[in-house]
Amino acid sequence: MGDSQRETLNKHGFRFNKQFGQNFISDKNLLSAIVSDAGVTSDDTVVEVGAGAGALTYELATVAKKVISYEIDKNLKSVLEEKLKVFDNVELIFADALKESEEEISRRAGGVFKLVANLPYYITTPLIFKFLEMPVKSITVLVQKEVAERMCAKAGDDAYGVLSVGIALFGTARITRIVKRQMFYPVPDVDSALVNITFDSKLTTEQRKAVREVVKTAFAMRRKTLYNNLRAIYGGETSANALERAKIDASARAETLTLDDYVKLGEILAETEKDKR
Repeated sequence: MGDSQRETLNKHGFRFNKQFGQNFISDKNLLSAIVSDAGVTSDDTVVEVGAGAGALTYELATVAKKVISYEIDKNLKSVLEEKLKVFDNVELIFADALKESEEEISRRAGGVFKLVANLPYYITTPLIFKFLEMPVKSITVLVQKEVAERMCAKAGDDAYGVLSVGIALFGTARITRIVKRQMFYPVPDVDSALVNITFDSKLTTEQRKAVREVVKTAFAMRRKTLYNNLRAIYGGETSANALERAKIDASARAETLTLDDYVKLGEILAETEKDKR
């Protein structure tokens, strides 16, 4: 973190709160790169989660039409107001974005928006799943490297799991750059990575719902075969028939199935369950 940012934080008597997983960045080159990788233009409204000391918010505001920035730590209010006082296109919201309704966030954004954020580990997965369901053009988040690998993993990868498939239901995730831990203050224990998600899926809402149900069951116990996980919920006969119809080996494991496999299996099981009613 740059000396000027440290001085500002000290001047306002700010103390880091471990509860919020705070790790700030002030390197201007990295901040500019994040904005660039997010593809932010003067036509975009950006929602930021976790303003921190406002360094990324500042860079976003210089480019975007509007920035709506959420910050849970009210102790940063005076720091952020001083940092961002030169802008009239920034709206600071001192609230927990995870608890804010999707309708309220969309209302503030006035329609579609881009999500850009430096995320603490503890909210990464729930926040991504929350925003995937919203009218978002793209999602660009700085997360722990291990989480980034799970976000972008493909079938057969060790990191492939519920998060990987959940994102693939909506679009494509890719790592645009690795960020060393020394770029943060306080310095975290691990490196991070910047992930960009573009929304290019053609799946319907019904297909996504069916896949989510199956994926949750399939990955319930990773060491078990797909059949054994499925039969715990759907029963042996239904599971065996569905796997046969989907042309999936009953002895396969959840991490070997592609998104297409899950779509086929999800549709078949949803249809079977509907017929039972």
